[in-house]
Amino acid sequence: MTTALAPTPGPRRWGALAALAVSVLVVGLDLFVLTLALPTLSGALHASTSDLQWFVDAYSLVLAAALLPAGLMGDRFGRKKLLAGALVLFGIASLACAYSTSTGELIAARAILGLAAAVILPLSLAVIPVLFSAADRPRAIAVVGGATFLGYPIGPILGGWLLDHYWWGSVFLINVPVVVIAVIAVAWLMPESRSERRPRVDVPGVLISSGGLTALTYGVIRAGQDGWSDATAVATMAAGCLALAAFVAWERAVGRRDGGEPLVDLTLFRSSGFTWGTILATLVSFALFGITFAMPQYFLDVRGLDSLASGLRLLPLIGGLAVGLGIGQRLQTPPKAADGTAAGPPPVSAKVLASAGFTVMALALAILTRTTATSGTGFVLSWFAVTGFGLGLAMPTALNAALSALSPERSGSGSAVMTAMRQVGATIGVAVLGTVLDSVYRSKLDLAGLPPAVAAATRSSVAGGVAAAHALARVSSADAAALLAMVRDAYAGGVDVMLWVCAGIAVAAALLAAAFLPRYADTPPAGAGDQAGSEAGDNGTEAAAGTGSIAAAGTGS
Repeated sequence: MTTALAPTPGPRRWGALAALAVSVLVVGLDLFVLTLALPTLSGALHASTSDLQWFVDAYSLVLAAALLPAGLMGDRFGRKKLLAGALVLFGIASLACAYSTSTGELIAARAILGLAAAVILPLSLAVIPVLFSAADRPRAIAVVGGATFLGYPIGPILGGWLLDHYWWGSVFLINVPVVVIAVIAVAWLMPESRSERRPRVDVPGVLISSGGLTALTYGVIRAGQDGWSDATAVATMAAGCLALAAFVAWERAVGRRDGGEPLVDLTLFRSSGFTWGTILATLVSFALFGITFAMPQYFLDVRGLDSLASGLRLLPLIGGLAVGLGIGQRLQTPPKAADGTAAGPPPVSAKVLASAGFTVMALALAILTRTTATSGTGFVLSWFAVTGFGLGLAMPTALNAALSALSPERSGSGSAVMTAMRQVGATIGVAVLGTVLDSVYRSKLDLAGLPPAVAAATRSSVAGGVAAAHALARVSSADAAALLAMVRDAYAGGVDVMLWVCAGIAVAAALLAAAFLPRYADTPPAGAGDQAGSEAGDNGTEAAAGTGSIAAAGTGS
């Protein structure tokens, strides 16, 4: 048995953290460039509406199915190996997307991207408890969290510029140089880490969880597209929930056996830090997608801006986020002893900081509900910045609470559970908030007297309404102007109601954090380090980083 060592201070692990940040950035970039490219893809590949939906859904469904197995594979075979391999696969799939010649090829390439992302996202978090003690973990989480959100404005900015100057495939090539940098950084700077016990693969657990998450994700996506009363959507969501309930029952049974090794260690949920940190991070993902998906559409179709200008208007959100992350990580970083370990609790408790962050988010989102079709740019962008500031305080605090409960022995599977819940939360957020937005938009339209084709296009979406108004201008400029104003006002009204929902979610998160989040981060259970080890070291060699040492480093935090 190797002696457990605490994470060692040194510059190399910060280089490894930079590699993690670049890894998650590439996933964020890809998420938004596809949305920009969909209208162009429709013509270039002669894609139907169903094809366009599958360009998005193929990625989401494979991502949902592979998240939990990916975490276990990292624990078993080595997180560095799998992360580097997934980045290479992501780059190859990006090239395949760029040079696809048919809808089938692009759908297949998007599915492979989803598989690679399912490895990148949880393992980027899983390495943090291995490399960083409680004294440095808040800063590490802030860096990775900031990189995650940085893709939101950069994707539309670069994607919009490329679509204006080059062919549609160029938007997928954004990923390639970023992947190359990430692979080199991971290979050079990141030490290998894995579970010492080499957990066996729980094949039934993999199959049941993958099927359940896939069915639930597909059902939610279908409900967002066809309505929450759609029979297929309801049946698929119900099947997914039943499968996940069966998965929990199976995992409990496996965990009770002598020598049983479940896919997910359900004892993690005995930790209030892990449970409520994960729930709060999921609520953030739910609420945040209201801004990141609805507001770019607002700038494009209501304000009449192009993709590049719309992307630039998301930068204040990132600016506020950066300030919040910087302040939040300082308030969550405990004082250090001479040996670099935590010498006491952080200046502000996780309970207080997360509650404050969510409260700031709720206030900013509530004020943003006053947005109209003619609101000043300064008003919208300033409250974007405040929203980002609240997010920067709340999100890394919630993640730190959850990650602090994970030992190096099970950081891969634990991070996969967190990522899976956040992914489902984001998917539900898009579907629910999209339904709210569409319902309010349609309720505010008065289409009486319009030609049936114009009315149908207007009812379908705000983009369809804007296009219909421009087409109507060839017949009657007065009617076209009236229709355009109505469409823009209706969408702005829908955005306002949707933002009220987001603000309500932020209020709920603030209350939950105040009630249930522990004041200070949990540490892995005592004794876990007796059987746990991690082949990680700051100098890149394979040294142990046992669970017990992380607990010792986090004492008092």
